[in-house]
Amino acid sequence: MKKDNQRFIPFLYKLIGMLFVFITMFVSSMVFGAADISIKDVWLALSSSTVNEHISIIRDIRLPREIAAVFVGAALSVSGAIMQGMTRNPLADPGLLGLTSGANAALAVTIALIPSINYLGITIACFIGAGVGAILVFGIAAIKRGGFSPLRIVLAGAAVSAFLYAIGEGFGIYFKISKDVSMWTAGGIVGTSWEQLQIIVPFIVGGIFIALLLSRQLTILSLNEEVAVGLGQQTTKVKTILFVVMILLAGASVALVGNMVFIGLMIPHIVRGIVGTDYRYIIPMSAITGAAFMLLADTLARTVSAPYETPIAAVVSMIGLPFFLVIVRKGGKAFS
Repeated sequence: MKKDNQRFIPFLYKLIGMLFVFITMFVSSMVFGAADISIKDVWLALSSSTVNEHISIIRDIRLPREIAAVFVGAALSVSGAIMQGMTRNPLADPGLLGLTSGANAALAVTIALIPSINYLGITIACFIGAGVGAILVFGIAAIKRGGFSPLRIVLAGAAVSAFLYAIGEGFGIYFKISKDVSMWTAGGIVGTSWEQLQIIVPFIVGGIFIALLLSRQLTILSLNEEVAVGLGQQTTKVKTILFVVMILLAGASVALVGNMVFIGLMIPHIVRGIVGTDYRYIIPMSAITGAAFMLLADTLARTVSAPYETPIAAVVSMIGLPFFLVIVRKGGKAFS
């Protein structure tokens, strides 16, 4: 019945439904928080030049923060979807396979050695760190004959992530910058500025656009690499480009909000349960669903113990860990 519903409900209707959820989450994130904001204030902040205390809160604090949540949620979800498709590994996730830990370590090293570096420099360092982390994980997983089995990749990812996080902590302690590093790696979007968004958003938009262009090739890769080669697909070229896209998306996310795991694992599984296994549908739906989920998580983080904030990473992890265990128990097919 589930597959029949997937077949007979057009993708456009599903996309419109998810867009409605996304808009609802965005409006809710603007309204709810430590300060009571009305929908009228939100509308005035977005559509007029009127200025008052609540409108200033929306324009200067909440709006850049929630835009950051939108793009980070989309980036991590699309990155996770690409990774799961390329590796045919249901447990693949940027946070579990070395990308976020590599970006985190690069962040700590950069702050320690080049304290005066600007935000663009930090972003580039995170891209490089994400690439190094992923290369280490896939390199270790490929050492033994048999290659990239899901279990071997996850184990390599756990080991490399622990090692890279230790490097980040070590630099923080030795150079006495632990507080500065923690501000980045705690997993939050507090204090996101328009200047940061101007640097990060183009990378994320570009990465998602390239992923959409290669979504058909990714669908074929996710089924069988031999078939892809037989159909004339340049698998090495496609994999290389998609690998760079993953690094861009994960690195940009860490540069903006720090360590955030499980989103790239959960959202693609949920989306495949809605739209099936065609990545022409999975990529755009993952972007919208991930954005809506991140908005929900941030709204909960701001309201659960208002006026104090719960770390958004804690909210995501509380939802993501049980989800991860269910996927492990079901062999990756729980929501697919």
